[in-house]
Amino acid sequence: MLVTQVNSDSNESFESLLRRFNKKVQQDGILSEVRRREHFEKPSVKRKRKEADKRRKSARMPRRV
Repeated sequence: MLVTQVNSDSNESFESLLRRFNKKVQQDGILSEVRRREHFEKPSVKRKRKEADKRRKSARMPRRV
């Protein structure tokens, strides 16, 4: 379990603290993980999604000659 926290600097406004916290949560990928786990995913669907991710990632990578 990952707990995200930010420490308040002296004289830091709540808005800037909240902005930093939201950025940290975004970088940690917590919300995307929660959305992914929100509903049950069948193993066949999970396998197809992983294969599609591999294809997408390999298409982005430049080919080495």
